[in-house]
Amino acid sequence: MKQPHAAPKRRLLTSALLLALAPPLAAQTVEEDRIGPATADSDATTLDTVTVTGIRGSLLSSMNLKRDAQGIVDGIVAEDIGKFPDTNLAESLQRISGVSIDRTSSGEGQRVTVRGVGPDFNLVLLNGRQMPASNLGPGGAGVSNSRAFDFANLASEAVSEIQVHKTSRARTPTGGIGATIDILTARPLDNPGLQASVGIKGVHDTSADNLPDSYPGSSFTPEVSGIFSNTYADGRFGVALTASYQERDSGYSQASVADGWAMFEGDDTNSWNRLPMAGEPGFDLITNRPGPDSVYGRPQNTGYSVNGVQRQRTNGQLALQWAPSDNVTTTLDYTYAENKVQQQRNELSVWFNYAPGTSSWTDGPISAPIEYSEDIPAANADLSMGGMELATRNELKSLGFNVEWAVNDALTMAFDYHDSTSESHPDSDYGSAGVLGAAAFIRGTTSVDYSGELPILTVELPPGIAEVGPEHVVVTGSVFQNSYNRSDVEQFQASGRFEFANYSGLDFGVSATEVNNRTASAVMQRDTWGGVGSTADYDDDIWYADNMGRYFDAFSGHDDPRFTDRFMVFDFERLRQRAAEVAGNDAFYRAPSEFTDDLRTTEKSRAAYVQWTNTFDWAHPVHVAAGVRYEETEVESSALVRVGTAISWDAANELYVIYDDERDFVDGEGKYDHFLPSLDIRVDLSEDMLLRASYGQTIGRPGWQQIQGGTTLAPVVRVDGGDGSQGNPALAPLKSRNFDLSFEWYYGEASYLSAGYFRKNISNFISDTIVRDTPFGLNTPVGGTYWNNALDAGCPATDMVCIRDYIFTNHAGDPGVTVTGTNEAGQLTGSIVGQPGDPIASFDINTPANQRSDSLDGWEINLQHMFGESGFGVMANYTIVDSGLTFDNRSLGDQYPMIGLSDSANLVLFYDKYDWQVRAAYNWRDEFLSGIGGQGPNPNYTESYGQLDLNVSYQVNDRLSLHAEAINLTDQTQRIHARHTNQLRFATQTGPRYMFGMRYKF
Repeated sequence: MKQPHAAPKRRLLTSALLLALAPPLAAQTVEEDRIGPATADSDATTLDTVTVTGIRGSLLSSMNLKRDAQGIVDGIVAEDIGKFPDTNLAESLQRISGVSIDRTSSGEGQRVTVRGVGPDFNLVLLNGRQMPASNLGPGGAGVSNSRAFDFANLASEAVSEIQVHKTSRARTPTGGIGATIDILTARPLDNPGLQASVGIKGVHDTSADNLPDSYPGSSFTPEVSGIFSNTYADGRFGVALTASYQERDSGYSQASVADGWAMFEGDDTNSWNRLPMAGEPGFDLITNRPGPDSVYGRPQNTGYSVNGVQRQRTNGQLALQWAPSDNVTTTLDYTYAENKVQQQRNELSVWFNYAPGTSSWTDGPISAPIEYSEDIPAANADLSMGGMELATRNELKSLGFNVEWAVNDALTMAFDYHDSTSESHPDSDYGSAGVLGAAAFIRGTTSVDYSGELPILTVELPPGIAEVGPEHVVVTGSVFQNSYNRSDVEQFQASGRFEFANYSGLDFGVSATEVNNRTASAVMQRDTWGGVGSTADYDDDIWYADNMGRYFDAFSGHDDPRFTDRFMVFDFERLRQRAAEVAGNDAFYRAPSEFTDDLRTTEKSRAAYVQWTNTFDWAHPVHVAAGVRYEETEVESSALVRVGTAISWDAANELYVIYDDERDFVDGEGKYDHFLPSLDIRVDLSEDMLLRASYGQTIGRPGWQQIQGGTTLAPVVRVDGGDGSQGNPALAPLKSRNFDLSFEWYYGEASYLSAGYFRKNISNFISDTIVRDTPFGLNTPVGGTYWNNALDAGCPATDMVCIRDYIFTNHAGDPGVTVTGTNEAGQLTGSIVGQPGDPIASFDINTPANQRSDSLDGWEINLQHMFGESGFGVMANYTIVDSGLTFDNRSLGDQYPMIGLSDSANLVLFYDKYDWQVRAAYNWRDEFLSGIGGQGPNPNYTESYGQLDLNVSYQVNDRLSLHAEAINLTDQTQRIHARHTNQLRFATQTGPRYMFGMRYKF
């Protein structure tokens, strides 16, 4: 696939090569150990470094990193080459105070939040280099707005150290308001001589046992890794090669109100889908109706799904180092990471039309249903049972070159260049995700009990039908998505340090970074929700029955006798082929190859910095680092988007945008520049006690879709309108003024206590503003001539089935009205397209804007203690975060909260002696706002979560070690709710994961 912007990349490469060959110039250092010369701070760190052996050695090295760093830095150091503490890097990072992780649906750590600042505003570096990030979004059905690096793509075996810089420095690249996280990999000249090992591991993921028998995969999967590092020519040349391959088959079950909750004020009398008021039909069916001072929500749907996930991860890194002289070291390295994911899903769901029914409600001010039902007397609504096949591939490639040159005793220089690409694309004939809808049109009055952890669905079936069976099911709508995301980063950095005669120093540097991001998608969506053919067109042996409750045994209520949990599982490919035969067109059931939405953004940044360091011997030694960084960024965005032409009403509660075949690119641009000062002060109160104070300014760049051009409409439209999004290339970045104060007491070998206060004053905060607009002037049949005729004939305004039937019966063949037949329930099917003169559809357009300023502050408390020579130790930390950037659940208007704010804590107990290493780690994160969405500006709160992990290893001899690991030992579940705990969004069950393996050193 041809990629744009080739010429600018060639210019960058030419400039980089000229700079490498020219006399040394001012250059930028990102991390002293990787791309910059040694400073006073890095020298101190080097002197304190010890040979890492076991848990105690790892914690000692991490403590020294924290103690000797400039500013507030925490980190994790590998226990030995190839032996990082956790298999997943994100799960290792969560042990650090102030660091929390976001997990995938299958329970694995994916992205990190630092000090309440979400993943998009934490910068992740690999060996001091900015890495690209690509992602196809949840379920592969879209593209990600995020810049956040996905830690699931990297194996931990090649990592020697992770540094988390919580305070800014002039030499640190911009983008990390919460923190800058630098992942450092092994270098051969850092580990002289032969270093070689191989590791073999078996993984037992219990969640894979809780899947339908027809799903692929196994609950036992392999992992293998190998490391080779050696030096030659008297230590002047080195080669390091690491490689790993991992298979993991897992599963998860999820209950959800995926399309969210429609929210109302208690005294709302205008909304068509509100609850009846006193004196209106249906009011007597409501118990404890929300009062006038309350807000309440009605669910759009409720569903359950069982999901199988298979992942194959391949990682490799080659590093070549050559030191032609004592004062020059060159490094050439290449990193490769591939992450392939396949997923299967079957589901059971019901959709509500906001019709009258029996319900009971909690007390206000946030009122939620205890039990909610809607009357469907004809027992002919659809009991939906869809399925999905997903396959995606994410690939990271990074080639870098580094030169470090000690020009003389006073001057050192460094140069670094890399060209890195991350690409995500489909990995199957179905595209990135294929969805087949299926339904049995036998659903009557439907109720859901939302009072427990798991919603309990109860469906009345027609007389004579005890449960749904293969003879009742027919294929309905379908969606086949083709999504693509690619991010390219080309960056060169040059840095230097000059040491003055009085031992003060001046660091200086320049850098140039160009990021090209492309996100594109296309969809083949058939809105045949009334059915494709009839039940007779599908052999009964295509389907087999299962019960959803057995996949939620970790939740109370899964075996409730009221639970109508029977559903149909099917072979996706066989059903897809049969649906194509019935429809007479195989193209309807494959993803399109030509993109209909194509967003391309180029971001060019230039930076320069200077930083002065000195130590003053006053009453106590005082170490000072003061600097300023100048950053200039230009943004160019070009978007190819679909143009809507009309609104089509294709099912009882579903309307869709009809798109024009013509498309065009829309261009936009933006520019910003900032001076970012920083100041670090460290006072050595004694040999064991330190006091730190820091001030710095940082910026966080907007998400990729936030700076796109053009307007994109969601294809599905509600009766009261639809949704859409529109970017703004001229957005300014977030800017944060950061204050830190910390006390540290290093009272014993590998033992310390620290307490710190931090505050971030954030301006230009970016939030999605909901703008009610009428893009493209689309006529909708809702409220049009045919609609009003149905109301005049006696149809209630909330009875969509009555209105459709009237229009089909009385206006068939009129402009815009097409009748195609009847569905299994005997209802007429077809489409009703808005005509000139009908109302213009309104859309809630999400438009990002720089909204407001606010602050967040908090405390970090750390304790690490070794109990003498007993081998026992403890590590504990607690982080408190507070901010005005919170969500007000009582307000239905636009809000601009900070995503990810939460308290967190860790408790790690370990034993390291007599060839045994045992570590039990408990991580807890309090409830936090994890996103906004689902029928307007509604919050999604991830409920508090705690997880216990256990690691045991035994050193058989100098070469062989055995180890075992347990993840989520207590089988915790995850739950997300909206404004009230009864307003479920997602409840997810995974399961414990066990690993057993060995490692052999040569």
